[in-house]
Amino acid sequence: MVAGPAAEPARRPGLPRVADAAGTRGRPSVARRHFVLPPASRDALRASAHSRGVTPAMAVATAFAEVLAGWSTESRFVLNVPMFDREPVHPDINQVVGDFTSSVLLEVDVTEDLPFAARVRQIQARLHADAAHAEYSGVEVLRDLTRRTGEQVLAPVVFTSALGLGELFDAGVRRIFGDPVWIISQGPQVLLDAQVTEIDGGLLINWDVREDEFPAGAVDGMFGAFERLVRDLATAGEAWDVPVDGLLPAATGEIRRAVNETAGRVPTRLLHEGFFERAVCAPDAPALVWDDTAGGPGRGELSYGELRRQALSLAGALVGHGVRRGDLVGVSLPKGPSQVVAVLGVLAAGATYVPVGVEQPPTRVERIATAAGFGVLITEAPRDGVPAGVVQIAPDQAARPGWAAQSQSQSQSQPLPVPDLLAPAELGGLDRPAYVLFTSGSTGQPKGVEVGHRAAANTIEDLIDRLGLGADDRTLAVSALDFDLSVFDLFAPLSVGGAVVLLDEESRREAHRWAELVRDHRVTILNCVPTVLDLVLSAGVDLGPTLRAVLLGGDRVGVDLPGRLDAAVPGCRFLGLGGTTETAIHSTICEVVGTEPVPDWWRSVPYGTPLRNVRLRVVDPLGRDCPDHVTGELWIGGDGVARGYLGDPQRTADRFVEYGGLRWYRTGDLARYQPDGTVEFLGRRDHQVKIRGFRVELGEVEAALDTLEQVRAGVAVLVEGAAGHPAALGAGVVPADVAGAEPAGTDLAGTELATAVREGLRGVLPPHMVPDLVVTLDSLPLTANGKIDRKAVTAAVRHALGAGTGEHTPPRGDLEQVVFNVWREVLGVPEFGVTDEFFALGGDSVLATAVVRRLRDELDTAAVTVRSLFAAPTVATLAERIRAADPVPGRADRVAAIALEIAAMTDAEVAAALGGEATYLAEPDLAEPGCAR
Repeated sequence: MVAGPAAEPARRPGLPRVADAAGTRGRPSVARRHFVLPPASRDALRASAHSRGVTPAMAVATAFAEVLAGWSTESRFVLNVPMFDREPVHPDINQVVGDFTSSVLLEVDVTEDLPFAARVRQIQARLHADAAHAEYSGVEVLRDLTRRTGEQVLAPVVFTSALGLGELFDAGVRRIFGDPVWIISQGPQVLLDAQVTEIDGGLLINWDVREDEFPAGAVDGMFGAFERLVRDLATAGEAWDVPVDGLLPAATGEIRRAVNETAGRVPTRLLHEGFFERAVCAPDAPALVWDDTAGGPGRGELSYGELRRQALSLAGALVGHGVRRGDLVGVSLPKGPSQVVAVLGVLAAGATYVPVGVEQPPTRVERIATAAGFGVLITEAPRDGVPAGVVQIAPDQAARPGWAAQSQSQSQSQPLPVPDLLAPAELGGLDRPAYVLFTSGSTGQPKGVEVGHRAAANTIEDLIDRLGLGADDRTLAVSALDFDLSVFDLFAPLSVGGAVVLLDEESRREAHRWAELVRDHRVTILNCVPTVLDLVLSAGVDLGPTLRAVLLGGDRVGVDLPGRLDAAVPGCRFLGLGGTTETAIHSTICEVVGTEPVPDWWRSVPYGTPLRNVRLRVVDPLGRDCPDHVTGELWIGGDGVARGYLGDPQRTADRFVEYGGLRWYRTGDLARYQPDGTVEFLGRRDHQVKIRGFRVELGEVEAALDTLEQVRAGVAVLVEGAAGHPAALGAGVVPADVAGAEPAGTDLAGTELATAVREGLRGVLPPHMVPDLVVTLDSLPLTANGKIDRKAVTAAVRHALGAGTGEHTPPRGDLEQVVFNVWREVLGVPEFGVTDEFFALGGDSVLATAVVRRLRDELDTAAVTVRSLFAAPTVATLAERIRAADPVPGRADRVAAIALEIAAMTDAEVAAALGGEATYLAEPDLAEPGCAR
């Protein structure tokens, strides 16, 4: 409770948000639940309490508080406790009839894991301290808090005890007044009122509950747990001496056990063994297929036999460069056949592959290479940032004078031998690492996740079986190698004789190309993040009839996607998947039928249920299983759990724990169980976010901001996108006192400082971690507790997004005008300038696809790509890029002029012009090669 008007903010605990989810929110409905503790049990409870120095009333109150805590996300909250307050102000005061009660707001803190008796003593001491300030009543506390916060503050959970007052309805009272008639206690501001009183030598305990404020079944579960706990305290002395646990209703426990009965076939092969076995059995079958539209070798295909030969040749080169079993080898290659060769070659050599994204800046390349400690990096050209002493070799294992270090054992001019595939026993066990993926780290340093062969193979083999994956299947390898969805893209089809359709690096952001590749190469399985599917479906390209399953993971899955997919490809299976890098790609599955309505409670497609040999728990801060509807931390256990964090035993010990004979990963994700055993993902409990499927620690972005000379202080935030659009990464910065700094409070989304900040971050962060929006702040806003107010920063970024810069440079020329018009229509922003950035105006990858499609149509050009929009994110720079890419000088401007002239015509004028009746449309000469009239 708040001790007095000058109480510290820390002594103002929140109210218990019981069961998190709102109930029906219909007409208020108050119902009573009760049980009676017989005289013998009452006496036993009293004796146990007194022997431990506490009162029976406080024992029951503590049991009530423990149950509330079990169904709440709050570990600190208040109980509204009415107290008898008949002060001895007059000798005859006891003869006065009236209400002599006052309320005390009792602070409950269950943060510490204590035996029940210790918890009772703690709460009893708190009540005695709070009651000493009873002249400052609970009503006054609530009134003052409401005045200070500007919001109504209530204490809607009440505990009333009449113990110690004797039998209020003894035989004498009943003889005169008759038997008591019980009524339900209810009030407009009370959600739950618990009462305990003595009757017939025992205890009567009532709960009067606003059931409409709770999810279905929550009240029954809470009351059942409360009754069990009170009866245990009255009959089992050991219940006093251990922390409260086992609050789950029996039926809930049975459902949890059933959905977690996932034991099945366990992996017996290394991650890459399936490929090499297939390569021997069917060497001529296509393994890799690609369609290079960038003027390269054109359509290409690599057979299983040839892929095996190249991989083993590279393995020999690695061994020649000193790579030994268990070593880490870096792979920094663009998407394409060479990347797959490199991965298989590293594994065939008995080593572990470490992806290093081709777009990673030199600073981060150095951090990854240093943390991994690899001695060899496979790359097409020398990479900046690679530490001295690291050998850089080409994927075709041919030495390139001037940059590839000479092997100590072989001359660069000599061909490297093709070794026989090492036997699995020689390669080490299934628990040795197959790959290390570096993810964003809160300290500013990327952290490497070591994933073993067993863990990755467990996920892939489960999905192979679920999908019936075989030699006729083809996947489209959309994901980057340093994103764990790529592990499925490669090893699932190659393990069963299927083919992988490869994108080139230029096509990685082009949704229309993805859709064309799905259709043209008869792709059957698409595994991607939700945004990719959204882009593919929005591209408006026919996907063809072969796509039979889509697997979505890595981010929230919108409930609209199953229906949209079914409309585009009727009968295509839709599988929502959940998991983390630390749990081998995917851990959960929820298959949705696109033609069926989704449950009302779905805010997104839920995580669902665990994959084979995987277990799930949702736990409170003390590691106890949360009841249904209650938010807790998701733990994932079983065969899919990674080995840990490379070179970081302390972090590994903190996040990877043993419980019940299994190894678990504490995800840090917030989740809750639904009554049917489905797990619903709710977000993060820390400052980790997902941006376009990539996991981003806001702390790493902030650490990078701190390195910039233009920034005195900075905060990174996530700005949720509008309906149907992904979230954006934003930053609020306090400018340093340097020349040229903009005045604080100015919107800098399109100004020089924001550009400088984003450009500076590109030198130390990968592209997906560079904020889309940057605004300046006078100072970092703080909460009442002195912490950075991230909500205020988010609001400032969101305001900047809607407000724009206020100073707009209009389009200059026809080409800029066409680009400007398309942006205005797609973005829905009426006012902006040609120097304002696309993403600062609310653009995202989905809207970028729409812009590209419109500009390709209106300007009759293939020069506009999503990649070019990312590289030239203003109207002015994009128009110039289109102009420069056109092989016919001046053509783009002339086509733009025609487009504007047509846009200004009425439908009748357009129809007349198409029919050849109009002569007023001035057509410039478009007879140059490649132009259509």
